[in-house]
Amino acid sequence: MPARPRLLYVTDLAYPARGRRYGDEDVFLTSRLRAEFDLALCHPLDAAALMDGFDAVVVRNSGPVLHYRREYDAFRERAAASGTPVYNPLTGRADMDGKQYLLDLTRAGFPVIPTVDRPEDLDRLPEADVYVAKPRAGADSIGLRFVPGAELPDLTWDDMLVQPRVDFRYEVSFSYVDDTFQYALHAPDPERRWVLEPYEPTEADLAFARRFIDWNTLDHGIQRVDACRTREGDLLLVELEDLNPYLSLDRVPESTRDAFVEAMAGSLHGFLRAAGR
Repeated sequence: MPARPRLLYVTDLAYPARGRRYGDEDVFLTSRLRAEFDLALCHPLDAAALMDGFDAVVVRNSGPVLHYRREYDAFRERAAASGTPVYNPLTGRADMDGKQYLLDLTRAGFPVIPTVDRPEDLDRLPEADVYVAKPRAGADSIGLRFVPGAELPDLTWDDMLVQPRVDFRYEVSFSYVDDTFQYALHAPDPERRWVLEPYEPTEADLAFARRFIDWNTLDHGIQRVDACRTREGDLLLVELEDLNPYLSLDRVPESTRDAFVEAMAGSLHGFLRAAGR
């Protein structure tokens, strides 16, 4: 009987995420993935020391990297040196590499909330009463603040990004495994970001989300495209999550959860084959 793939599954089960339960989601996923893989769970701070002997490392709900930047960089270096495959692959161009992609997409004319990183570029933004300033390396709204337009000249710009505060109707998220759409969720109340309900996307919605999946060029992995619906009815990208996107699987029907687990397992098998494992 051939040996089953051995996966080191990285998660912070106790991370106090607002409105989300990291531990519950990863306990569910690993309980299902054990049918096809041999799994061990570990905290992100232990991943570099434990990865030897596994066929791949799966990074899931590991919390914002800015809380352990030095250890995360050491993990990436160790994985590259040892040739250990990491899922999602560490070649992502979006949140995996900070918020630079918001600038890149703005400059390329993608439908994204306009973003600048220099005071001399403020004229590229639409006028707004209030702006959003966020760290280039931020995550989970850490360090985000709202700045009245009159106070922008006093803003310290070191490693900060600035966007207009968008008056939107709701936020919507599109979840993908590899390049295949799985489900969408939306938050009808903008003040309650994580009170999510299933959302039936239109063809136009899916075409919007697919542009960002194609742009990121990840052959394998889990991604979440977060967007907001403006008062005019357009979608604008808020974030492209390609490092450790929370999946809100507790907010979707059982059949959707089952389909997601099947897709993730298939993706992992394909990823391991491509890596020669």
